[in-house]
Order: sequence, then structure tokens, then C-alpha cells
Amino acid sequence: MTAEELSKSGLGQGGSGGDATTGAADSTGLKSDWSTRIDTLRQQETDLKRSIADLQSTYNRLTQDQFQKIQTDVGRMVQQGTADLEQRKRTLQNEIEALERRQERIQAEMKTSFAGASQDLAVRVQGFKDYLVGSLQDLAVAAEQLDLAPTRAKKPQEPEDRGDSRADTRSANRPPRRGAESAQPAFASSTFEDQTDRIRSLLDQYRMRPDYYGPLWQLRRTFEPIHAERVSNWLFTQGGRGAVKSMGSRLQNVLVASSAVSILYALYGNRLRTLVLSNSPERLGEWRRGLQDCLGISRADFGTGQGVMLFDAPEPLAQRADRITADNGLPFIVVDEAESVISLALLQFPLWLAFAPDPMNPAAEYDSF
Repeated sequence: MTAEELSKSGLGQGGSGGDATTGAADSTGLKSDWSTRIDTLRQQETDLKRSIADLQSTYNRLTQDQFQKIQTDVGRMVQQGTADLEQRKRTLQNEIEALERRQERIQAEMKTSFAGASQDLAVRVQGFKDYLVGSLQDLAVAAEQLDLAPTRAKKPQEPEDRGDSRADTRSANRPPRRGAESAQPAFASSTFEDQTDRIRSLLDQYRMRPDYYGPLWQLRRTFEPIHAERVSNWLFTQGGRGAVKSMGSRLQNVLVASSAVSILYALYGNRLRTLVLSNSPERLGEWRRGLQDCLGISRADFGTGQGVMLFDAPEPLAQRADRITADNGLPFIVVDEAESVISLALLQFPLWLAFAPDPMNPAAEYDSF
């Protein structure tokens, strides 16, 4: 091998060594660079994990708060709904109890009132019974006062016991006594100004200050201006003698008559005797119950010689009124609307009140209330 070749060979070896050194340096740089990048990536991974953990913690906290809030709202709604249901339950229970009591009351009324008949029939039967009791009492007293011929023949020494019968016989034809004239009412006269003031005061009291638990013979029912107008006109314009327009029902007419009775009783006390005329036992029974309800009186106040007497014919009523006048009493005659005519025998007495039928409301409708 020549020197030139050796020289070339040496040069070639020297060049290979330089390239190896350069390659090693490049490998070390790449390695360092990748390590740095790996460390950076690892740091980023750690940061991401930390962020994920923070987000998870925040999510868990928010979820728990919302769950507690939702749970609280649901609990409140359940509690309010339960309270509403309890209130509705109590209301329904009260309504059921009220309906049960009403059912029991209706059943009791059906057992006591109907008893196999209608209510209207029961009312009519009771009215007829009341009328029969009063009539039997009148008949019993009249039988005791009969002036029989055999009795007078056996006991001529007892004229005093038959004084009432002779007085009744004489009273039919004798003129009125002058001494009793001052005791007769004269509402339209100016000399009775004190009575007029008292009557107006009583009418105002009945209308504006009703006393539903007042004393006997005082009006105990609601008194409207139309009722006061009827009574006031009958007292002051007609002088306590005349007919007034019917109120359209017997109950309303009883109320008007009851107010007149109450006023007259306040003025004349126990002297007053009220005589009611109607041509039907059922109607007389209605008058009895209506007067009891309006004036607070009882069955003991009805009958011969008592405060109120019931008649189905004008003749016995006129005879009884004549006896009351003879005994210094004051008869007050009330004629029901169902009476088509008024007997002339009734017009001689100082106080009478007749209810005139309303042409727009015939008697048939009046009796069917």
C-alpha cells in the first residue's frame, strides 16, 4: 500500500470519527428534549387530574345542595298537602255528621207528624180536635146555665142563681146603658188623645222593637209597616169598627188581628174578650194556633168566659157578646175572610174587625196556603 493510499485511508478514518461524535451529540439533545416534553406532559396530566378532581368535588357539592333543597321542597309540599287533606277530611266529617243529624230529625218528624197520613191531614185533624174541645166546653157551660121550667117550679126561692139567664133574655131587647157609654172605646174621638198616643207608641214598639219573649197578650212576632197601617187605619179612621183588606193569607190576617188584640188588652185589660168567627173547624183551629203563637197564650186562655172564644156561626157569637156586655166586659169580634156576609147582629157591638176578601186573590186561593 502506498503512502498516498495510507493517507487517503487515514483521512477516511478521521472523517468517520467526526460523524460519530456529531450523531452522539444529536441523540443526547433529542433525548433531553423528549424528557422535557415528557415531563411537561406529565405535569399537564397532573394538572388535568387535579382540575378533574376539583370539578368532581364541585359537582358533588352542588348535587348534594340541590338534592337537599329538592328534598326540603318536597317535604314542605307533602306537609302542606297533608294539612289540606286533613282540613278537607274534617270538613267532610262535619258535613256528614250534619247530614246524619238532619236525616235523624227528618225520620223523627216523619214518625211523629205523618204516621201514615199527610201533614195537611194532620193539621186539619188537630184543628178539628181543638174546635171540638172548645165547642164541648161551650156546650157544657151552656147546659149548666139553661133555665129549665121544672127547675124554676121546684126552686122558686133561688132567683139569684138564674140572674145570668134573665139578664141574657133582657139584654137582647134593652137599650145600651148610659153608665157604660163612658167605658166604650172611641179611638176616633179627640177626647181620647191620651189613648191615641199610647196606641201609636205600641204600634211603633211592635214594628221597631219586637219582643219575641214578652208577656202574655203582647205581640211576639215581626210587625211590618203594612200591618201597622192596617191596624192604625182600623183604629183611628174606622174607630175600631169596620172591615180591612185581607193580607192574602190567614196567617197574615191572624198577625193583624193579634196586634189589635194586644193593643186592646193593653188598654182594657181583663175586660177584653176576643170572639173569632169562621165557618170551618179547620179555619178555627188555624186561628187558635196563630193567636197562641202571636200572643204567647195557651189553650187555657180559650173557651167560654176566657180571653178568646171561637164560633162557627154568628148567632151564638152575638149571644155570647151580649152576655159579656151585660157583665161589663168588652167583646172584640174578629170575622175571618172566609165569611161571605156579616150578620147584622154583630154590628151593634163597639169593636169588630172583619177581613174583606181581595178580588185579586179569591177565597179558594186564600184557603190553600
